[in-house]
Amino acid sequence: MDAKERTEKTEHNDVGSIRIADEVVGIIAGLAATEVSGVAGMSAGLVGGIAEMLGKKNLSKGVKVEVGEREAAVDLYIIVEYGVRIPDVALRVQENVKRGIESMTGLDVVEVNIHVQGVGFAPEDKEEDIRVR
Repeated sequence: MDAKERTEKTEHNDVGSIRIADEVVGIIAGLAATEVSGVAGMSAGLVGGIAEMLGKKNLSKGVKVEVGEREAAVDLYIIVEYGVRIPDVALRVQENVKRGIESMTGLDVVEVNIHVQGVGFAPEDKEEDIRVR
C-alpha cells in the first residue's frame, strides 16, 4: 500500500467508521473536471515542454488531493480546448469539482487550484487524436 492510499478521510458514527481514500476524491475531481465544456482532458504534466494528455481511465493522475479530517484541497492539471476563454472554463471547473466532491463525500472543499498545462487541437477527421502544445 503506497502513501497515497494510506491517506484517507475517516468518519466515525454509531455503526462504525467510513473511510474515503484520497484516490477516490481524486477520481471524483477528475470526472467533475472533464464534464465541463471546454476541457479537452487531464494532463500528466509537462514532458519536454509538451503537456501529455491522459485518457479517461487515468482521471486521478492529473489531480493532486490533500484530504484532512473535514476539508480537502485539490490541484487539477488540465488541457483546454482551442478557442475557449480559459478563465471561464477554469471557473466552471472549480465550481463543478467543489460541488462534486462536497456532495459525494461530505468534505468541505477549501480550494480548487487549476493549472492549465496546454491547449488541445482536435483535427477535423479524428477527434481522438488531440495534439497538445
